[in-house]
Formats: sequence, structure tokens, C-alpha cells
Amino acid sequence: MREKVGIGIDVGSTTTKGVVINSAGQILASSIRPTGASANDAAKAVLDEIEEAHGEATEQPVVSTGYGRKLISIADREVTEITCHSLGVHHIFPDVQLVIDVGGQDSKAIRVGSEGRPTDFELNDKCSAGTGRFLEVMARVLDVPIEGLGPLALQSQNPCSISSTCTVFAESEVISQISSGESPEDIAAGIHQSMAGKIASMSKRVGIAAPVVATGGVALNQAFVEYLGKSLGEDISVPQEAQFTGALGAALLSIQ
Repeated sequence: MREKVGIGIDVGSTTTKGVVINSAGQILASSIRPTGASANDAAKAVLDEIEEAHGEATEQPVVSTGYGRKLISIADREVTEITCHSLGVHHIFPDVQLVIDVGGQDSKAIRVGSEGRPTDFELNDKCSAGTGRFLEVMARVLDVPIEGLGPLALQSQNPCSISSTCTVFAESEVISQISSGESPEDIAAGIHQSMAGKIASMSKRVGIAAPVVATGGVALNQAFVEYLGKSLGEDISVPQEAQFTGALGAALLSIQ
């Protein structure tokens, strides 16, 4: 008898993620690739990859989430990313109270209620400050690869103050600090501290309550997680599946 599985696809602005799970909610296969110009093409490619990795095609309904959830033809149902991230994280951390998801182009703070359902949320999708895009711009200014920005910041003993909350003005501020002879380590730390403070302010509008879990690609940046924890006054947990919690939540709904 063929095992029942669930399929979730999270179509983000920067990347598209997909997972296949079994009835216990364990991830059997996953895939991530750039969304690019066509969300539909990216979603189809991800579905092909997870079905190939799983070893067989499935007939289970596909649930989509993310900003591009309505743009793909392979989905049988679409659900908001707020609900899917909340359910996905709750599945991994059943006691979670607050989810902070930081992606390439947006960030969100979600209060999680019983059974993993969201009770309140704040979303920043209008300004690149407080998103992965902010770090990409600052890494370019410092002439370091994006994956090297966090480790560079962790070497700092005296973070610079970055007061601008706008990416454009913050970029000018960083250039000014480079000209003033500030070390790349301290500037990088100041960048993370500034971004963490902005996201902490957004999170406080829904109420800070532990346990707090960070997800999204930026959650893989240890420096950001450390400064976010300091800004919130709470320890931050990061799941191993940090980039897949939205797809996981969609897959959980698929298998119900």
C-alpha cells in the first residue's frame, strides 16, 4: 500500500521551496531554487525535484503558500504564508509563541496560538530594510560575499552605530564610516545590530513571548540571530529546516 504523503510549495519572492512529508510530518524530500521571472516554472521544477528525490510521483493535492502562491498552476489549494509558517514552526517547536521570519524581500512577526494557528501578525513588505535584501546591499558595499557578512560581524568587539532605517540612507552611512576608517568587522556588526533592532520593533507590536523561533534564509545568519536575541531580550531558536517551514506548513495542510 502506497504511503500517504503531503506536498507543500512555498513560492517566495527570492526562492521557491518544496517538501514532501509522511503522515508523521517528517520531511522525506525537499528542494529549493531561485524563483526567478516565472513563479510557475520554479514551482514545477521544485515539484519535479522533490518527487524524483522521493522516488515516485504522488497524487496527493499540492498546497501552495508564499507571495506567489496564486501564480502557480500545479496547486490544488493556496493558503497564506502567515498560516503556513505558523503551522510549520509549531510542528517542530510545539511550545512556540512567536515566529520571526526574515526572507529576501519581506519580514514578518507571528504570534502563535493553540494548535499552531496564528493569532496576530505584523508584516514588512514595503521597505527592504529589515530583509535579506538589506544585508545583500550592505555586503556589496563592504565588498564581501553575502555568506561572509555574518562571520565578519561576529569578529567585532565594538559595533558601529547605523542610525538610518532606510536601506538607501544606511548605504550612504556605511560608505561614510568606511571613509572614516571604521573596521569592516565593526561596520558589519553595526549593520546586523541595526537590522535586528528594526525587526525587534516590529515584533514588539504583536507582543514578545518566549519561546521565540526565527525562520527564513536570514535566520541562517548567526550574527543576525545573536543581535536579534539581544534586541528582544530572549533566546532565539532556529530550526534545521529554517528555509522550509512555510512549505512544511503547507504540506501539513495537504495531508489532512
